[in-house]
This record gives sequence, structure tokens and C-alpha cells, in this order.
Amino acid sequence: MDTLEQTGSDLERLELQLNSLLTQCRKLREENQSLLTRQEALVADRANLVAKNEEARSKVEAMINRLKSLEQL
Repeated sequence: MDTLEQTGSDLERLELQLNSLLTQCRKLREENQSLLTRQEALVADRANLVAKNEEARSKVEAMINRLKSLEQL
């Protein structure tokens, strides 16, 4: 009877550990999905900022060229 009780106890402990691992796995999947979504948003924001920076650079260069051409007159 002790062996049966020990086996039952081992199975219960194993079931608890398995449930704990499943819960942890679910939480990690949710966190991973959240991080991926956040990363996508940050990549899009970065692309937008790079485009704005390039636009500003072009405008500044155009203004400098206009000023240089005015100096030559």
C-alpha cells in the first residue's frame, strides 16, 4: 500500500509541476507576443523618424545651396 500511496503522491506532484510549467509557458507566449507587437511599432516609428530626418536634411541642404547661390550674385 505504501508503494501505491507513493506513486499517487508522485503523480500528484508531477501533475502540479506540469500545470505550473503550462501556466508559465502560456505567460511567456503572451509576453512574447506583446514584445513582438511593441517591436513592430518601434520599427515603424523608427522608419517614420528616418524619413522625417531625411526630409529635413534635404530641406536644409536646399536652403544652404540657395544661400550660396545668393552669395555669388
